[in-house]
Amino acid sequence: MNIKEVEFIASFPKESVCPKDGRPEFAFIGRSNVGKSSLINMLTNKKGLAKVSVTPGKTQLINYFVINNKWYLVDLPGYGYARTSKDKKAAFSKMIRTYLSDRAPLIIAFVLIDVRHELQKIDKEFLDWCGENEVPFAIIFTKADKLGKTQVQSNVQVILKELLKTWHELPPHFISSSETKMGREDILKYIANTMNDVINQTTEIPS
Repeated sequence: MNIKEVEFIASFPKESVCPKDGRPEFAFIGRSNVGKSSLINMLTNKKGLAKVSVTPGKTQLINYFVINNKWYLVDLPGYGYARTSKDKKAAFSKMIRTYLSDRAPLIIAFVLIDVRHELQKIDKEFLDWCGENEVPFAIIFTKADKLGKTQVQSNVQVILKELLKTWHELPPHFISSSETKMGREDILKYIANTMNDVINQTTEIPS
């Protein structure tokens, strides 16, 4: 996929006021400070599109970007930021879960996991919630440039093996680095192919 046009649309406080034009949506979410903004900037090739901060928990609204005037890239608030108040955490959790479970145009939620660490409890709980609520998702392992190639592959296999203890099958997964642009082509190709599949399904004529 060649991204030619990227436009920030707006930020929304809840799913019910998000755009209603029906464009396909691909959402990005992960634990706070997982590298989500950097990944979005890398995928769109627009430095500074999503605000990168050393302070976790900066994304507090549902941010919409329209890509090539065809689909939305949706930047969701991160989960698990310990310094957020209980009320705010509860509000963020409700916002995220309502969007993921109720949003009809959502095609895939990309869940970001830092490849440098073992599977965190909060990530496992979130992935399990997606599965239980039939939210279609894929995993993107971030910050692969921070480790050697062998260590990255080893860490990924350990995490996938952990998931298989409770799952029958694994979702699609990608290994990425915002610094080296590793994974960019594969992720964008996956988005393009998934959109084509959705378009083909909606245009099929019943026999």
